[in-house]
Amino acid sequence: MLRGATIHTVSHGTLANGDLIFDQGKIIAVGNYITKIPYGTEIIDVKDQHIFPGLISSISTLGLQEIGAVRATRDYAEVGSVNPNVRANVSYNPDSELIPISRSNGVLFALSVPRSGLVSGMSSLMMLDGWTWEDATLKHPVGLHIFWPSMDVPKSKLGEEKDKKNKDIRQESIQVIDDLFHESHAYLKLKDSGSLSYKHDLRLEGILPTIKGEIPVFIHANEVRQIEAAVYWADRQNLAMVLVGGKDSWRVTQLLKERDIPVIYTQTHSTPMRRFENYDQTFITPFQLYEAGVKFCISNSESSFQTPHIRNLPYHAAKAASYGLPWEEALKSITLSSAE
Repeated sequence: MLRGATIHTVSHGTLANGDLIFDQGKIIAVGNYITKIPYGTEIIDVKDQHIFPGLISSISTLGLQEIGAVRATRDYAEVGSVNPNVRANVSYNPDSELIPISRSNGVLFALSVPRSGLVSGMSSLMMLDGWTWEDATLKHPVGLHIFWPSMDVPKSKLGEEKDKKNKDIRQESIQVIDDLFHESHAYLKLKDSGSLSYKHDLRLEGILPTIKGEIPVFIHANEVRQIEAAVYWADRQNLAMVLVGGKDSWRVTQLLKERDIPVIYTQTHSTPMRRFENYDQTFITPFQLYEAGVKFCISNSESSFQTPHIRNLPYHAAKAASYGLPWEEALKSITLSSAE
């Protein structure tokens, strides 16, 4: 039992002089001046100390990468651009040296995400304490991840033919995603019908939890046209969507709120997208989302280069708090909101 601490419950406010009882790694009681104490409980005085919930890294490649320069340790990237059947948890390395480093600063959970191509696969929520990937897996699958094609087609110095080629590549990428989901709907109907024509397809099986509504689709997009295109596409497909990245999410808060689309914001420690934007735009975006009533959480950068720096997650929330986001909401954005 920990006695006399300031306990930040997040969901039920802050308890001054609070007590916390845990047994075999699980919290069994939280409150002020707990009197019903199990026999044999060891009481530890933690007066003037603060107790916080475990932090959650909502987007990462933790456990899927060790040394970025060594291809053999980059298990987050599969061959090919469409891999909906890929599972993050089976490739998770519980012996990674990056795990205890992340845990040392309060990060106890991480969503490990495969990231390559258009449809990268299914993410898994991992506990940062476990002997094997089976021990460490808290939930799988959490979501199917799609990296939306860039909607920006800059004018090429090579002429109109190059411009047309760039537009064609963008349209072809979107068509690949459309075709994949159309095939998956047809595959599901065939599977449910019990037809002799049905043949097990591992790739399409990876899409089924999403089109059945069992898990959301996590769409990675930052630029405003990307976000709008992704939202309208998910709406046409009748899919539950989570926006990941969201650098321009402050521009489309009304759309996100109307469609009830939560945002995993990963851009707190980045520079503005455009020269004419304020220097602090990426810092104040969480506050703008909060003011607009958009559900959001804060995560570290989703780049695989940031895997060793997941330990800095609380500083991302602190940056948002120093630029307008209420302190309680900043803490919530890396704990309860991430869990939700």
